[in-house]
Amino acid sequence: MSKEQTQQPQLEVIDVNEQIQIRREKLEKLVSEGKNPFEKVRFEKTASSKEIKDNVAEWEGKQVSIAGRIVSRRIMGKASFAHVLDGQGTIQMYLRIDAIGDDYLEFKTWDIGDIVGAKGEVFITHMGEPSVRVTEIELLAKSLIPLPEKYHGLTNTDLRYRQRYVDLIVNPEVKKTFETRSKLINEIRNYLNQKDFIEVETPILNTVASGANARPFVTHHNTLDLDMHLRIAPELYLKRLIVGGFERVYEIGRNFRNEGMDTKHNPEFTMIELYQAYTDYNGMMDMVEGIYKHCCDTVLGTRKVVFEDVEIDFDNWTKLSMVEAVEKYVGINFDQLTAEEAVVKAKELGVELDKNKLSWGDVLYQVFDQKVEEKLVQPTFIYDYPIEVSPLTKKKASDPRLTERFEFFVCARECGNAYSELNDPIDQAQRFVAQAQQRAAGDDESMACDDDFVNALSYGMPPTGGLGIGIDRMVMFFTNQRSIRDVLLFPTMKPLNK
Repeated sequence: MSKEQTQQPQLEVIDVNEQIQIRREKLEKLVSEGKNPFEKVRFEKTASSKEIKDNVAEWEGKQVSIAGRIVSRRIMGKASFAHVLDGQGTIQMYLRIDAIGDDYLEFKTWDIGDIVGAKGEVFITHMGEPSVRVTEIELLAKSLIPLPEKYHGLTNTDLRYRQRYVDLIVNPEVKKTFETRSKLINEIRNYLNQKDFIEVETPILNTVASGANARPFVTHHNTLDLDMHLRIAPELYLKRLIVGGFERVYEIGRNFRNEGMDTKHNPEFTMIELYQAYTDYNGMMDMVEGIYKHCCDTVLGTRKVVFEDVEIDFDNWTKLSMVEAVEKYVGINFDQLTAEEAVVKAKELGVELDKNKLSWGDVLYQVFDQKVEEKLVQPTFIYDYPIEVSPLTKKKASDPRLTERFEFFVCARECGNAYSELNDPIDQAQRFVAQAQQRAAGDDESMACDDDFVNALSYGMPPTGGLGIGIDRMVMFFTNQRSIRDVLLFPTMKPLNK
């Protein structure tokens, strides 16, 4: 039971709809008296709750203007206490009828959730709590819907995601998650900017859905009468910039993939992609470690992170080729197998094979995906991917079945992808043809051919390392959140009426 309900026991039997009606009637009364709170256009704050509480000795005795949402109050006869929530925390107000007169009587009619502005003197109560002794107060916005009951908060997970604005009000720890997210993205930028990377922007509306193996969202441009796709990756545009002479570029932005939703996937998600000329996938491994260590140091102050009750050490990274990882975790050495033998071994392991993907490389990848990935808990680079699943990657000179590509994994989650970028336009065109054949065979995640990108490569692209890192999963590790929806302010949700 909330303190507001304690002071007003009659509300215990009033349902939410009746409370909304009562609040609307209060608003109508205010409007009729010429006191419409929604006509307020400005209130000058001079201090935040955090500033006052962190430096109370400095603020004590000074006049301040504060503003925020009423989240609790103790209504008494001629004096009352209330807490207001601003952007950085809560601060207590002390109100007396002999100090603010009729405004005190007005205050007693206001509700939990109302937004107010107040002026007064900072002091410390007998209980040692920094507070503001109010001399002026005004209603800045009327809350027409009651907040969830104080001590139970908003606990319905589905409702929390749908009404994030309420979640942020009643669950303060949620706000900390998104503050950490903001700091993390800022520090990634700082790290790359210090290394002379340039942040750029590339199109989200694409005429060709390419740059990754994924099913795109389709939309239509009316003026051009043209179907377009929301980008699944910015890769091909960023590499065009490398062709054009930029040597270090990156973009942090939304990608869109028309795929399933679960605790690890949302149809729109945030990634950083970066490209650096004159380096390779080994340079990108160094880049991943550098970014993670820098962000651990600056955002968390430690390189050891607890996620799902497991301590993850971002100071220590393991490196295994895919062939080595499969041999280590399932005991099969693919280097000694033909494609036919690989299929037999995979079936013995219980791997569900795609009947259209039975080449040596395809089977190697499917075994890894289904039997090895789940075992990669500590930070691990898996490198040298089969060519069949790496259409934009340079072949490995010592083994043309493989490519100079890696992904890195933490807590059995793929967290990023990197290549020694393919810069041979003839080879790239042939890879696109192979992807088109897979698409024709029914694989709707195969990459579409981008003729203009092949044309760009034909002008010459230097040896280049490229890297993509999933920001959302990185935030999950840094904030110990089990679901991607807990690190997205507004995750994709199925409408309630569907």
